[in-house]
Order: sequence, then structure tokens, then C-alpha cells
Amino acid sequence: MSMSTKVVDEAFRGVGDKSGLEVWCIVNLHLVPIPKSSHGKFFSGNTYIILNTVVLKNGLHHHDLHYWMEKDAKEVACTMASDKAIELDAALGSRAVQYREVQGSETDKFLSYFKPCIIPIDGHFSSHLQAMGGQPYQITLFSCKGDHFVHVREVPFSRSTLNHNNVFVLDTNSKIFLFSGCNSSTQERARALEVVQYIKENQHGGRCEVATIDDGKLVGDSDAGEFWNLFGGYAPISRDPPSTTQAEANNISSRKLFWINKGKLFPVETPSLDKAILSSDNCYMLDCGAEIFVWMGKTTLISERKTNVSAIEDYMHSQGRTTSTHTTFLTEGSEIAKFKSYFNGWPQNLSPNLYVQGRGKVAAIFKHQDYDIKELPEDKTELLIDCNGTLKVWLVDSGSGLLLSTIEQNKLYSGDCYIVQYSYRGSKRDHHLFYAWFGKRSILEDRKDAVSIMTSMVDSVKGYPVMAQVFEGREPDLFFTVFKSLIIFKGGMGTAYKKSMSHKRVKDEDCKKDKAALFRVQGSGNHTVQAIQVDSVSTSLNSSQCYILQDGDLFFTWTGNLSSRSDHDLLDMMLDWLSPLKQSISIREGSESDHFWNILGGKSEYPREKHNRGCTEGPHLFTCVFKEGSYKGKEIFNFTQDDLTTEDALILDCGNEVYVWVGLHANITSNEQAFDLGKKFLEADILLEGRSMNTATYVITEGNEPSFFTCFFSWDTAKAYVCICMETRLRGNWHF
Repeated sequence: MSMSTKVVDEAFRGVGDKSGLEVWCIVNLHLVPIPKSSHGKFFSGNTYIILNTVVLKNGLHHHDLHYWMEKDAKEVACTMASDKAIELDAALGSRAVQYREVQGSETDKFLSYFKPCIIPIDGHFSSHLQAMGGQPYQITLFSCKGDHFVHVREVPFSRSTLNHNNVFVLDTNSKIFLFSGCNSSTQERARALEVVQYIKENQHGGRCEVATIDDGKLVGDSDAGEFWNLFGGYAPISRDPPSTTQAEANNISSRKLFWINKGKLFPVETPSLDKAILSSDNCYMLDCGAEIFVWMGKTTLISERKTNVSAIEDYMHSQGRTTSTHTTFLTEGSEIAKFKSYFNGWPQNLSPNLYVQGRGKVAAIFKHQDYDIKELPEDKTELLIDCNGTLKVWLVDSGSGLLLSTIEQNKLYSGDCYIVQYSYRGSKRDHHLFYAWFGKRSILEDRKDAVSIMTSMVDSVKGYPVMAQVFEGREPDLFFTVFKSLIIFKGGMGTAYKKSMSHKRVKDEDCKKDKAALFRVQGSGNHTVQAIQVDSVSTSLNSSQCYILQDGDLFFTWTGNLSSRSDHDLLDMMLDWLSPLKQSISIREGSESDHFWNILGGKSEYPREKHNRGCTEGPHLFTCVFKEGSYKGKEIFNFTQDDLTTEDALILDCGNEVYVWVGLHANITSNEQAFDLGKKFLEADILLEGRSMNTATYVITEGNEPSFFTCFFSWDTAKAYVCICMETRLRGNWHF
């Protein structure tokens, strides 16, 4: 989408190039940049534009664009805010995801930028704003909702406002009171304490008393007496009224799609929502009840988009929708996973890895200019654990684990299941990493036995254990790292596999010693190398990889034309390990002999495109909530270590692997239940459309976090210990 530079506001020149937050306030119909020191200070009399930029690992930029307004903002202010947001999106290449934010009903993503909370200031923004002296301090009552992102709202200063389910903060001139409803959660209370500290520092200059009031506790508590006196004396709290927001959401059970044309909405009558309905020349609105999505085709004009946004505002007013209805604006090509999940036939993301392509182009430029360079250095794999640990491998057979010898433990078979234990030293303590590895052709009974046996082993070790389930073909890099060198054969050695093969009419030819075997060689740097047996046919070859072909005592090495120097080094390493005393015949793609093709059953077509490993956005942290048997958890945006609360079970999604983190006081009774949480999350398919259910899944308990998990946080070991102690105390005693 192109846009004339004359249309772009001067305040938007050069923005969005670096990671971080940029904020503008609309003052007298002009944009005023807000300095970083004032981010999070919002005046209720103004509207704001907020841009958050993240530079992804592949070098691309992701933009989240929000416009914030007071709940009773005038139409002219709302229109200008939405218009400026559309202009900024166009200036960024129409790739931003836009969110409409209303005071008191902000999205969790928006609140995550301004921790611990935002408390709008009455009045209007002014660079010369000064405190008004000589006036009495206004007593204010706030409600605090949310376990990870606190929604702070000013509520009427009345006893009838209090309830048993929420946490409230009463701000007075000399003291701040924290009132915790008896049904409020430990997490909400902890977050409300952060709000109290925020008010103390920003409203009282750090000089103010703080008192905590427990719902129903009165005897001998002077703070409680002082608190209730402000309300005219103690009286029982009434039951909480039903949630109008939830009632509104329940009234709209079906999803409705509208075509927007010239500021008017037209229902799209269709038995099901299909991707093909959305035309690049049009704009559409998807009404999902508590949330509204506006999809804008990539060829629609800026003026048309502005008109359509106004139509959405009119629609919401005509429906009597509350400000809690979130509205998200998406341009074709920048759709978020939640929106795409409502449509059938949405193709998986097939965008090329621009970073890898760029590396190749740079290398080509150097070659063209006759520099003595064959290849740019590849990315180095960061080692997150000590590689000098001890490895043990058990074959799962007939309900028990058979310990393999050191010579045999680097050979796995696709028809079997194995338990891998890697013990190493780290952070002045012993760590144990357990894997249950499931071969592609292993049976369900062996898989269940593997998890059961692994759990028993974990319970018996001393130190800090972590366990994981991994599937052949979907192993994380860390799994290969602990092996260093590994060969995965077809066939199987376990009783269950052999028994299953004996019942088949066709015998397992892969187990024959005299049959030719083809191995794909792969790895990461000099740390790990693997040989994966594939079908001994020419269609198994790939121009971007290297292979070893064994025909009895004869070995061939085959290097694809698109393979790299590091691939060739790995090939040599594996060949030395596979056949140290035997000679081999080296073959470059395109120079194969007839004998080579005859071994593979004849020459045929195979993939010849460059194979690039996918680059994921991750990581993303999610809560674990299940309704009616399905996953309904929410994402925790801009997460930190503080979001790992002891009563929670959370999921860290890193694309190629999933971590289930279980707090000490979480309602999880077994490791099997924790693995089931990971399975439910993968079934929900939150971020990566069509992702395999065989994604590696780790289970990590609070206090046992390994370095390959804590690397996704700014981790403070001492803080983790303090948090455990503090949260334990919060469960039973608020007065500390």
C-alpha cells in the first residue's frame, strides 16, 4: 500500500524503525510526542496514539498500533484518533494491527506496556501542568481486576461499591487502604499491592502510610476501623451483581459478517465463514460479541478506510454496545491468529525467511566483486546447558526400561520408544533432563509406558528434574545436543514392535542387514550431528542436504548443490563415526553413476529448492483456562518473571517447543495432567496454523527452572526464591 508523503503527519516521520514504544497525544487537533519518562500518564480529556514495535528474529518489524480515548470522548476526538491511526498504519506499509482502546476497558496487550497499571488523570494534557495547591485531597476509590494485567477503574466512593470478589484501593490524603474481597485471588491481591505502590510514589511522593484490610476482619484492627469510618461505619457487603459484560457476550452467540461499503453495513449471508469470501477490494466487519474485527483489503483507499471506521462506531452505538467491546483493525496480510481461526480454508503462512534470503544475496554480492569468500558464517547455536554431563538411555520394552550400553545408546529405532536421562551441573546444583522419545512407528502402549516409567524416574532422582515428551522428526535442538552424535534407524528392537510386524503380511525389510540404507545427515555446527535413515529411493534426496548411502560394505556420500560447507563438515564427522575403517565414494549432485541410481531403484525427481528452517515469532506466554473441555486461556503480553505466579499453570510457546510451567500451588496433581495441558494447548492451535500435535512438550515445576527456560526471561534467581516465600505468605497473612 503506497501513500503520498504529503499525507503523513510530520510527527510520524521515521517512526517504527526500532523496537520500543512511541506515544503521541492529540492536543488542539495536533500530535504532540510524549517523552519516554511520561509514558503511561494519560489525561482523560485527551486522546492518544500508541505504537509498539518489535523486531523479529527474521529481521522483520511487527507493529501494534493503539488509539486510546476517554470513555465519554467527543466524536471529533474519536474520529481524529482513528484517522491518525490509519495514516500511521499506511506510513508503516499497512502491516500494523490496530486496536481501539477505551478508558476503563483497555485490552491486556495495551496494559502490558504500562506496568503495573494506568490511572488516567482528570483534565487535559499541558506541558506546563502544575499541581494545584491549597485544595483538599480528593478521596478516590479504585477497583482492581486482573491476575496479570490490572484493570484499574475509578468507582463511586460508596460502601455499596465494595464486593467480595474484587480488590479495592482507597486513596486518601494520609493513607492508602487496600481492601481485599474474601473471594479475590492471591494474584489479584499481589497485583493490587503494586498499584498501591504506584499511587504512593506518583501521588504522594513516596510519603504515605499503607494499610491492608481483610474482608470480614474487624476485631482489634485499628486500620479496619479507620477504613470503615470513612464509609460512615461498618455494614455487611451485599452480594455482587451479575456481570453485564458477560450477559452482553452471552446474548450474541453467533458470529456475524458484514460487508462495509461507503459507510454502510450489509450482512453477508453465508452458511460458513470461508477465507475466499474476503475480497482485497472491500472492507468487512466480523462481530463476535465481546470483540469486533474490521478487515481491510489491501487495495482499499485510505479515505475509504476512514469512512468505514466511522461506520463501525455508528454500528456499535445503534446496537447499544458497551465500551468493553474490543475492536481490532486488520489489513490484509497482517491478520492475527485469533481472527483467522474463525475462517475455514485459511492457508498456512508460507512467507519466505527474508533473513536467510538476505544472507544469500550478500554472499552473492561478495562473490560478484571477486572477494575471496565462499560463504558467510552461519548463525551459531547457543549452548544453554553444560555439554559435559552424563547420558543414559533406556529402551521401553514390555512395560519396563532396559538400560542400553554406552555403545548402543546413540542408536534409536523408529519402531520403539526410549527414555533419555541427561544429568549435568549448573548454577551450583545438579540438574536432570528427562526425555520420553516416541518413534514414528511406535505403538501407543509403549508410549504410555514410556511416560509412566519416566515419571517414576523423575520422582526418584535428587536434584532439579525437568521432563519432556518428544516425537521423532520434531525433536528440539536440545535433544540432539545431549547426544552429540545420533543415528535413527528404521525398524525396531522392542518386543511390541516385532510382534506388530509379525502380524503383517509384508515383512519389515528395513531390519535386513544386507539391504541398502540411505541416511540424511543433519546437525547444528560442531556440537551435534545426526544420521536419519530414510526410504532408500531417489525421491528421498534433497538438493539442500547431504546423505550417506550404504550398500553392504560400500559407502557413498552425496552432497546436494545447495548444501553448505558446514553440512559437508557434518557429513565427514558422521562418516568417520559410521564407518571409520571403510573407504567411501564421494558424489556431488549431478555426477552420479548408474550404479548409484540402481541402488536407489532408479533415478527420479526429488526436491531441488533451498530448504530453509522456519523462523518463529515466539516466545509467547499463556494462562491455562479450560471451558467445556477446550482451551480458552489468554496470552500474557510483554511477560516477565513476575508473571510466573505460584498458583498458576502457564504455557510458554516457543514455536518448535512448548513449556508447561507448573506453580507450587497450582491445581495440577500429576505430570500426566501437565502433559495433557500441553496437548490441549496444541489442539487449540493458538498461534501457528496447522502446527503438528507432535511438538515437543516440556513440564517444568516452580523452583526447578533450567537455563534453557529462564533464558526467555530477565531471570533473577534470588527474586524467584523471594517470590515463592512472599506468595506463600500472601496465602495466609496479609499483614507483613
